[in-house]
Amino acid sequence: MKMTTTEKTSSHASQTRTRTAWAWLTGTFLGIGLLPGGPGTWAAGATAIIWYFAARGAHTSPTALTIGTLIALAAVTLAGIPAASVVERESGRQDPGHVVVDEVAGQLTALLLVPFDIGHVLLAFVWFRFFDILKPPPVRQLERLHGGLGIMVDDIAAGIYALLVGLIVHHWW
Repeated sequence: MKMTTTEKTSSHASQTRTRTAWAWLTGTFLGIGLLPGGPGTWAAGATAIIWYFAARGAHTSPTALTIGTLIALAAVTLAGIPAASVVERESGRQDPGHVVVDEVAGQLTALLLVPFDIGHVLLAFVWFRFFDILKPPPVRQLERLHGGLGIMVDDIAAGIYALLVGLIVHHWW
């Protein structure tokens, strides 16, 4: 399904753009990426909150929670790569800030083996945002991959860093 929007440009002329609805809904995480003031943080926070309440409502074992998180991560990644590619192309910007499905995947990665309690969930959120913003090697280099793949995998790598730090903290906490 395509949706057409009309946007005003700086010359006050109207410009019509066609947007692929599924890609924009997926890429912006149901519009969260269009929020002002740090859309990546909003998306990561929403993901952590959804994960927490889903885990709380499921009353499941740690193993089942890990498997469920892994399935969600795979689904988000498989849908996110083409969605991010489409939104990037249609917006005419490389790695546009409103594409936040990558933050969803990265946050899910950070939550993958987290014990189910609010303290560990908050730490996973903070550490993910830290590594996503800092982009230590090879995270920054992964951004250079083409299209949706580069958009997605750098955040998954940041999520792996956050997961590793979270596991170390859990060992001592």
